[in-house]
Amino acid sequence: LPLRYVIHPTPRKTPFLHLHTPNFHFKRREKGLPAAEIFSIPMGEGKQGAMVVEMPNSSNQNPIVQLQNKFKELEIGFKGWLSKQSIPVEAAVVTATSGLQGAAIGGFMGTLTQDVSSSMPIPPAGANLNPQAMASFQQAQALAGGPLVQARNFAVMTGVNAGISCVLKRIRGKEDVQSSMAAAFGSGALFSLVSGMGGPNPVPNALTSGIFFALVQGGLFELGRKFSQPPAEDTHYVRTRSLLSSLGLQNYEKNFKKGLLTDTTLPLLTDSALRDVRIPPGPRLLILDHIQRDPELRKKRG
Repeated sequence: LPLRYVIHPTPRKTPFLHLHTPNFHFKRREKGLPAAEIFSIPMGEGKQGAMVVEMPNSSNQNPIVQLQNKFKELEIGFKGWLSKQSIPVEAAVVTATSGLQGAAIGGFMGTLTQDVSSSMPIPPAGANLNPQAMASFQQAQALAGGPLVQARNFAVMTGVNAGISCVLKRIRGKEDVQSSMAAAFGSGALFSLVSGMGGPNPVPNALTSGIFFALVQGGLFELGRKFSQPPAEDTHYVRTRSLLSSLGLQNYEKNFKKGLLTDTTLPLLTDSALRDVRIPPGPRLLILDHIQRDPELRKKRG
């Protein structure tokens, strides 16, 4: 959110709430400036000044943005609660929620197909079709079902995939390509069995579908990991990025990079160094205070 910084002399008799930190004195007005935070700073010659950080009024915020923020808060809270549950409970909840999402997607896609399976010609009862042709017909019917059929198929596919991924992540403590492929194999095999794609040989076809799903999922996982890796230079700013994000100052990451202020320089940062890379007074105070209060950085600083 945008902030505006104002420097002005501090009236002596203005009512404040006081909070002392090692590097600066934090105050908040009780009257007259409800949406502002005030940092007192020395101005020389015994004078005291204040930097007013005016916060935007949340009532004027876009309602869509407010709704998105509320949803994110609920999502974070739900994930936090879920992470404290046992593996069976977490797996059951993840499978159910993912299955519902898949059912919604499948039902929507089924409405677009207008139940193509109902328009397919049905072979007469006495028709002498070879097993391969009958299997192909059954597979086409399974893939061209209406909303309910597609909802069932997608619910099984997404729910099983999410459930297996959840269990493997809790057991192995990580999420990698092996876990992703194992989850895809299970979802593909069960999808084949439930949808009827297997025809007269359900088990071999289920194994084939599982292997196909696993290969596709593994390829997509590796492709996504390759393109999601940050540039080599960004690995020197991991802790810096985390620090700035926690303070809401991520826009100043480019200033750190311009001045080559990497993670190793964090314990050595001074006000003049931050000023040289054109970081304003308010953010400089917040950054230096955070470094002062961080036990690990304070220890390295000596």
